[in-house]
Amino acid sequence: MEVINAIGRRKAAVARVYVSEGKGNITINKRPLEEYFTLPTLQYIVKQPLELLGVASQYDIKVNLDGGGFKGQAEALRLGIARALVEINAEDKAKLRAAGFMTRDPREVERKKPGQPKARKRFQFSKR
Repeated sequence: MEVINAIGRRKAAVARVYVSEGKGNITINKRPLEEYFTLPTLQYIVKQPLELLGVASQYDIKVNLDGGGFKGQAEALRLGIARALVEINAEDKAKLRAAGFMTRDPREVERKKPGQPKARKRFQFSKR
């Protein structure tokens, strides 16, 4: 099997995922998963599509992660892994979609407007 690649995005985070046959190692920016994402909840988010299909020990995953915070990066990686798994076996798509792993979360940060402290917040109005 050759290397399958996919891209996952979430907020400002971009995950380039490369999946090949192996023993279940996940390497992110040349560091193991447990070292990159120290929180167990983030490790769980990343592994969700693999655990759902029961293929966690069949593939080695190499990832280039860039931008965003750690939560956005974990969710971008989850989407990238799910897309790569669908490229390997298209029959898994329905199961992954039902679990919500195939949907790109479109929410982005709204830009700050001029003359305001934040995107929606206004300075206090004074009548006098």
